Amino acid sequence: MNLAFTKMHGLGNDFVVIDGVRQQVTLSAADVRFLADRHFGVGCDQVLLVEAPVDPSRALFRYRIFNADGGEVEQCGNGARCFAVFVREQGLTTAERIPVETLAGPIVLEVEKDGQVRVDMGRPRFHPDQVPFLAPLEAAEYPLEVDGRRVTIGAVSMGNPHAVLQVDDVADAPVAVLGPAIERHPRFPARVNVGFMAVKGRDAIDLRVYERGAGETLACGTGACAAMAVARRRGLVDDHVRVHLPGGSLVISWTGETDRPVYMTGPATTVFQGRIER
Repeated sequence: MNLAFTKMHGLGNDFVVIDGVRQQVTLSAADVRFLADRHFGVGCDQVLLVEAPVDPSRALFRYRIFNADGGEVEQCGNGARCFAVFVREQGLTTAERIPVETLAGPIVLEVEKDGQVRVDMGRPRFHPDQVPFLAPLEAAEYPLEVDGRRVTIGAVSMGNPHAVLQVDDVADAPVAVLGPAIERHPRFPARVNVGFMAVKGRDAIDLRVYERGAGETLACGTGACAAMAVARRRGLVDDHVRVHLPGGSLVISWTGETDRPVYMTGPATTVFQGRIER
């Protein structure tokens, strides 16, 4: 492996971004783990791979996401914003509106005049079969037995699965204990990202997220969308919410109509470029 890469982050959720359009790239799970290792590799929460689209008539690029444990996943909101900035900085496109293919389906990235990136994250999917989550019927809340205690969660897919717990204060939330226990709970057959949400007003949410395959991160874009969608469905927030994460804040918009997409707006930052050999 001898690859050029760019290190980027979205609110501290950090990525190794690799151009698979102009260089030949084949990544094994071991390669991803090496790249993500903060002692022996570059260090990141996820590795992002830019590829040519399968259907050039509908998308400019294909966007692939690999967690630090080497597994490929469906979607990553902070990564999507970094992806948009990367392809423009690298001269792969000059478009301000960038349709891309993901494992979860098509999404559209829009680079705004101030450099912020707005992402059409698709519509939230609440049916248990679409999360996936093992439950007989769809509901706004589900009881879940975890390590001998009962918690209440919302379950939703934002292209990847999310469980959302409402807490009074995210600073005291048992993220390190409940995060990994819920991530691998048998009722989530594909594992799950776990959000700990404190609603602070009709337009404000505090959030910490334990990400599937990565652990707690400074920010999670799909997690922010999931938290807003769960809170909006329960009538706790309005259509536009600022979600405050440890690494910064994102603006999430959703009308509450299940056939309408969730929109996420936030920054993306390039840190450095390099090459890595193995």
